[in-house]
Amino acid sequence: MASGKKIGLYFGTFNPIHVGHLVIANHLVEYSDLDEVWMVVTPHNPHKKKNSLLDDIHRLTMVRIAVEEYPKLKASNIEFNLPQPNYTVNTLAHLEEQYPEHHFCLIMGEDNLKSFHKWKNFEVILERYTVYVYPRISEGKVENQFEEHPAIVHVNAPIMELSSTFIRKGIKEGKNIRPMLPEPVWKYLDEMNFYR
Repeated sequence: MASGKKIGLYFGTFNPIHVGHLVIANHLVEYSDLDEVWMVVTPHNPHKKKNSLLDDIHRLTMVRIAVEEYPKLKASNIEFNLPQPNYTVNTLAHLEEQYPEHHFCLIMGEDNLKSFHKWKNFEVILERYTVYVYPRISEGKVENQFEEHPAIVHVNAPIMELSSTFIRKGIKEGKNIRPMLPEPVWKYLDEMNFYR
């Protein structure tokens, strides 16, 4: 049995995955004590009608091809098999059950930390896991209870102000958004005619 790794979980719809996601994930794996970062693709919530969201399998495929050349980054479909609506605290428990040798941590943008107090069982998450926070430009402020919390680690990653929404809109408008996407993802989108 291989000895355990410290794995950061980076959740997202990745609709589509773009260079901003890769820069953050790669920064965390190179400049923190994380051994790997798993990009956890959030499945389509059946209770929400969201027409702009590509099928789960296509978003997962794009993450897979995006991280192919980054051995420390992995695509994960762990949430596809969990009952919906799902909560992060359940995913963490599920992963620990499946990979008892690994040590899991949570990765989130500062914008999510601002609403973290509204998450289901956030206290349990902070008791059991470390949360790595990367900077984002966003309104509002972080709750006092999270300011100096021992379980919260602030990582000085580059601020990536790139959004999947902006990219989808650009594709729809026929703009060349190629530099914003990992090359294999751009090719895949182009061939599949997605977001047009």
